[in-house]
Parts: sequence; structure tokens; C-alpha cells
Amino acid sequence: MEGPARWSFPSDSSLNQEYGSRVSEGAQSIEDESCIIKHFFCSNRCPNCSIVVHQTQPLYSLRPDRQLQDIVFKMVPYLEEDERSRICAFYKQRGLAIPKPVTAPATFAVKTPQRQKKDAQPQSVFTIPSELDVSLMLEFVGAQEGVKNFKPLERKYVRVSGEATVRHVQLFISRKMELSQNYKVDVVCGEHLLEDGQSLRDICNTIGKTSLLDGMLILHFGLVLPTQ
Repeated sequence: MEGPARWSFPSDSSLNQEYGSRVSEGAQSIEDESCIIKHFFCSNRCPNCSIVVHQTQPLYSLRPDRQLQDIVFKMVPYLEEDERSRICAFYKQRGLAIPKPVTAPATFAVKTPQRQKKDAQPQSVFTIPSELDVSLMLEFVGAQEGVKNFKPLERKYVRVSGEATVRHVQLFISRKMELSQNYKVDVVCGEHLLEDGQSLRDICNTIGKTSLLDGMLILHFGLVLPTQ
């Protein structure tokens, strides 16, 4: 495994750019560990593109490209046999067990009965109840000066019952944003400031028709101080 690569493409071959090693200029060193390991002893950058592989442990990022190595083995005569003999010699000199060649597992087509295929289809782990028939997108437009110490609304997409009112939406926003009881939530649909008692279904059927996006009702809300 040590020493320079013994096989290479002709110097004028266009294959050098695609399949040759940028470190040792040899063909077999595409998978050969010695040249790239020696390179990382002196540098933590990729020999091809000069990008930093890892600041302290570049060897952790090494992975063999078996498909590319198979191409090179087929293009260079006797390279695979020579590489295998060198691997065997390497392990024998050190009294280690010789690893078995890595082979891709065989795949066989298995016919599955039609009924079994249908039963094997993944089922949804969550079914939306039919009563949750209104989808909301809650867009935060800002807070009045003096309103502070509130959390951002992490979930702006909500599915609720059409019987829910604007007041329910305000309470949901207040709870999720951990608002003080001294603050008020104004909810707007289009250009209309909504009343607390309006149901979401009524809003969808009337003023919300122009504020639907992909089936979702768009509601904008802001945080204000209550009027004296």
C-alpha cells in the first residue's frame, strides 16, 4: 500500500483529467490510500479543488468511490490483479487478516401479489378531522411602540373549525407569543378589521374570498396597546 503508484495513463491522454490522481498522477491511486493519506499529513485541503476538507481531521472525510475505481480497473490492464496482490502483501507483512473484497449484494425481483402490494402501501399516521375545515395563514405585521417582551409566532399555519371566532384566533396568538394581558391583538382580513365575534366560516364566505391563497385564509395581525 506504500510507495508511488505503478500504473498511470499516457501523459497526453484525456483520461488523466477524469480518472487520474491529482496527487501521484497515477491511475490506481484513485482508491489507493497511501497517496491521499500522505497528502493530508501536509495539508487539510482537497487536492482537486483546494477546499478545506476538515480543519483538524481531514482523514475522517475519506470515502472510496467504488464505481469510479471499477471504471479504472477495466481501463488499465492488470491493474486490479496488481492492486489485490499488493493489498495481500501489505497485510501479510503485518500479520493481519486479509479483508475480503467488497461486492455489491445481488438483487432479485420478487413478485408480490396485487393484494399484498395494496396492503403494503404506507398509511397516513394522521387524519385531519372533518370538522377542522378552515386553514389559516397568520401573518405578523408588527407591534405598536411600547409593546415588548413577546415571542415570535413559530407556527403561522393553523387548521381550525369554521365555527371558531376571531376571538379564538386572538387567544391562540396571545398564548403562543406569551403576550401580557395588557396587550391586544388586532386581526385584519384584506382591508377589514375583524370583530371578535365573527366566525371564520362567515369571513371565508364574505370578505375572505379575496384573501384566499391556495385554499388558506390569510389573516394579518398586529400587537397594540388597548385604547384608554
